[in-house]
Amino acid sequence: MILLTANTPEGPKLAAKTQQGILVLAEASKLLGANGYGVPQTLREALSNPAVLKRLETVISSVLSDDNAAKSLHRPEEEVRIAAPFTPRSIICVGLNYKDHAAEGGVKVPERPVLFAKLPSSVIGPGEPIILPPETNEVDYEAELAVVIGRRCKGVAADQALDYVAGYTCLNDVSARDFQRGDGQWVRAKSQDTFCPFGPYLVTRDEICDPQRLAIRCLVNGRALQSSNTNKMIFSVAEIIAFTSRGITLEPGDIISTGTPHGVGFARKPPVFLRDGDEVVVEVEKVGRLANPVKKIS
Repeated sequence: MILLTANTPEGPKLAAKTQQGILVLAEASKLLGANGYGVPQTLREALSNPAVLKRLETVISSVLSDDNAAKSLHRPEEEVRIAAPFTPRSIICVGLNYKDHAAEGGVKVPERPVLFAKLPSSVIGPGEPIILPPETNEVDYEAELAVVIGRRCKGVAADQALDYVAGYTCLNDVSARDFQRGDGQWVRAKSQDTFCPFGPYLVTRDEICDPQRLAIRCLVNGRALQSSNTNKMIFSVAEIIAFTSRGITLEPGDIISTGTPHGVGFARKPPVFLRDGDEVVVEVEKVGRLANPVKKIS
């Protein structure tokens, strides 16, 4: 399934992307009677229970099997305002998880995952502007594959870790490099308002056979500045989940962003930082395309 959050007159609603377009599941459930019973209103609610998430497959199948319902309920994607999928409880990020990114920054390859957090208040959705704070001139882009947890997870082994994944999404780990350098730690630099665009979709785990074989890119104004593959990660998705869950209980809807490849702005010669009027796009194969404009405030 490819799930998303659609902005509707009644507020944000759970929706699905199919070959016919966008299906707002709350609307579909009204026409399905018993088949639509118990459809969650939001993606956050759907993530609260694996059984609830699984039920959505039945609802979508019911709509697709009825030509009249499918035609009347689907909307063209360009007519749907897509929001951030949800506001996560926790956003855990991995630094320096690609060898070439560590090399371009002049640091050693870490022996274990380097974890930090972004605050949930930094979340925005596709199409929303990344706001450049007036105190910094060194705001950088970082294309990342993000993992959404689907079951309570603590102390899991790496060979079982993917069983706890609900799905995958795109994330831009926007970073103020001068804050990062000056503070000596990363929270303020990574958690400015609007510094965590993610979405537009949550692609469920069954759609991604191997999260370690996905092309990943970042484009600024149409120019590809990052282009790599998740097979170049130092620590795999499964290893990251296992490591994180040793002492941190992960709950459904928590996000782990798995690091960025080489090509970030601060390491370029000359450096490339985001400017007013730019457009930043994160693309992850089979997961989606996340685009955001950039605006400067005074």
